[in-house]
This record gives sequence, C-alpha cells and structure tokens, in this order.
Amino acid sequence: MERTLSSDLFFDHGHNNGSSALSLRIFSAIVQWRRRAISRRQLAHLDARLLADAGITEAQRQAELSKPFWR
Repeated sequence: MERTLSSDLFFDHGHNNGSSALSLRIFSAIVQWRRRAISRRQLAHLDARLLADAGITEAQRQAELSKPFWR
C-alpha cells in the first residue's frame, strides 16, 4: 500500500489558527533557507565564463557566498 504525505502532517487545519500561522511561517523560512543554500552552492561552482554570461562579477559572487543562509 502506498502512502503519501499530506499537508495535515505540517499544518493543523482549523485548530488554533495562530499556531498554524506560526507553523506556516517556520516552514516557509526553512524552505527559503534551503533554496538559498542550494543557489549559493550552484553559484560557487560557476566558472568565469558562466559568471560573465550571467552578468555577475567575482566580487558580487564572493559577497553573496559570504552571506549566512538566513540572509
């Protein structure tokens, strides 16, 4: 039997709306932090040609890579 994930695992719909709003904000923050980490990892692996194609200088890359995941 196949089981699938449900949003009910993350959010308690209809019960204590403040709590579910907080859960949503926390979940959203974690998703955003993960996206930033992945994006910065990819940026770190670009060569000079690809950076130039994207219009990103080495200084801009280093500035982005030096940021903590939550910024």
